[in-house]
Amino acid sequence: MRFTRRGLLGAAAAVLATTGASGAFAQGTIKVGILHSLSGTMAISETTLKDVMLMLIEEQNKKGGLLGKKLEPVVVDPASNWPLFAEKARELISKEKVSAVFGCWTSVSRKSVLPVFKELNNILFYPVQYEGEESERNVFYTGAAPNQQAIPAVDYLMSKDGGEVKRWVLEGTDYVYPRTTNKILEAYLLSKGVAKEDISINYTPFGHSDWQTRVAEIVKFGSAGKKTAVVSTINGDANVPFYKELANKGVKATDIPVVAFSVGEEELAGIDTKNLVGHLTAWNYFQSVKDPANDAFIAKWKAFTKNPKRVTNDPMEAHVIGFNMWVKAVEKAKTVDPDKVIDAIVGIEVPNLTGGTSKMLPNHHITKPVLIGEIRADGQMDTVWQTKGLVAGDAWSKHLEGSKDLVADWVGKKCGNWNTKTNSCGAK
Repeated sequence: MRFTRRGLLGAAAAVLATTGASGAFAQGTIKVGILHSLSGTMAISETTLKDVMLMLIEEQNKKGGLLGKKLEPVVVDPASNWPLFAEKARELISKEKVSAVFGCWTSVSRKSVLPVFKELNNILFYPVQYEGEESERNVFYTGAAPNQQAIPAVDYLMSKDGGEVKRWVLEGTDYVYPRTTNKILEAYLLSKGVAKEDISINYTPFGHSDWQTRVAEIVKFGSAGKKTAVVSTINGDANVPFYKELANKGVKATDIPVVAFSVGEEELAGIDTKNLVGHLTAWNYFQSVKDPANDAFIAKWKAFTKNPKRVTNDPMEAHVIGFNMWVKAVEKAKTVDPDKVIDAIVGIEVPNLTGGTSKMLPNHHITKPVLIGEIRADGQMDTVWQTKGLVAGDAWSKHLEGSKDLVADWVGKKCGNWNTKTNSCGAK
């Protein structure tokens, strides 16, 4: 009996080894990590992403789970504390044995966890627009790169339809995403012939609330006789007092339009928007898009939350895309083993919510449409412009010295920053 039992244990171990099952899988569930701030300055944006992940996991379990196992969500709260993101990521991977993590919002939180995912060889799906200049093997970027949001937004504002803007205020929260995005935008504007004195760049801290002085400066900058626009990379709950002060100063979209990259339906739900009508947002998805897939998603979301007033937004769609890509990759690889899933996911296509499909590219970014929307009185967006097709996300900006010669290719080159001039993999 002892010999037989030992033989059976050995056979079971061999089966688990060949399937690449994680500790969580062996216990009968596949654990999925959810790493979003549920408190602090970013909770206004991130709580919804936790909720949509719970909905997606519940839906998948109703379909029979994954690889015959139930998906088990593991939720942690890094509390808008950037170093705590790394600690919570390590907890999810090392202690909870999650198979993948869906999380982060700010780039500083993503930068905080990168070493953890590389060291422990796990997978992060990052759902928010960001500054680019990065491609990691263990990360899949389902939000927009600058060429899928920031550059098209500026192009629109420079066009006749966008008001032929000549003067630019680049207003952001003081951290890596706004600073790098604005570095790209400044280089792009200068390349288009905009004078340096016609570009004003300013940063404020997370949670900044006293906007009277800064908005007065913006109004003064816009009074020079040239059409002026604000390109906003203000993040989190600082948006609420910023827009309120714009309204207090009587700044209308016809005077100085604001195009925001971090304000969506969720943020606008808590703001009196009647004075913001006509200001702009640039995303890859709006709740107001009329499409059967989007209609079905909105209905499921309202039913899941039991709240007919809950809105949807772009990062939610990014999580839908990323989650469905992960599911298909796991089914393709027949395992949750990160190495095999990373190899399997490139090339996978899934429907987006605006009537098309999104494809995972070798640089670990995806294809997305770009939409410019005008804010309505009800906090929704009217699409005023969109790309004719899908735009492939660029990991490295073509507008920055030191970046324009770099490409990311995790299939052929096995490198996130391949230099096309030196034909080598390495830093800038």
